[in-house]
Amino acid sequence: MSVTICFDFGNTRKKAAIFNDKELSQTMVLEDDAITTVQKLLDTHKPEKTILSSVINHHTEIETLLTEKTRFHLLNSKSKLPFTTPIAKPETIGADRLAMASGGVGFYPDKNLLIIGLGTCITLNFVNKYKEWMGGSISPGLEMRLKSLQYYTAKLPLVKPKADVPLIGYDTDTNILSGVILGMAYELDGFIAEYNTKFDNFNVVLTGGDHQHLASHLKSRIFADPDLIFKGLYAISEVNNA
Repeated sequence: MSVTICFDFGNTRKKAAIFNDKELSQTMVLEDDAITTVQKLLDTHKPEKTILSSVINHHTEIETLLTEKTRFHLLNSKSKLPFTTPIAKPETIGADRLAMASGGVGFYPDKNLLIIGLGTCITLNFVNKYKEWMGGSISPGLEMRLKSLQYYTAKLPLVKPKADVPLIGYDTDTNILSGVILGMAYELDGFIAEYNTKFDNFNVVLTGGDHQHLASHLKSRIFADPDLIFKGLYAISEVNNA
């Protein structure tokens, strides 16, 4: 059995997924990106291949360790991908966006595809039916919006997100959740409607840690896949670690 570990180091969380052959068997949130944390995973699962998607300044020793112990690939603008990036500066595309797009193209080929990532930031990633990544948009994510209300005011609290949100808030917490979560849902529905007017044969995929709070509030037809980044990373690893 061939084991692959896919690492996803985001601004909020460091995560990893274990693939046994082609099957995703386990996902986990890591305590940190320390060498000892990564070494423990290698000792436990003994992977043949590893891949890292990172949007942070991670410990560079991790790359050395993974290169010594496995067939390792660091996702970057020069990676072999299942789509092209015909834009001015492909090296500026975040690794997480490349992974999401790879996962989407793999499951919905020959479609115009909008992949929405709900993490620290909301990223909209549009890949057309010719498998060209055309860009999208970036805006503050759920946690960032909630924290900003506390940070920039004297008395508003930091509220924990949840999916059950009333349209009309009845106290401070529900007023904040209504404004932030439903506001994000209306924002995304608006974007999706605009894309729908411009492109046919069109699919929308929702992914990222906060999809659980947003998916039920969207009026648009979507596919939700919380593990899309990992599936994309595995596909990229198979090509680049061949």
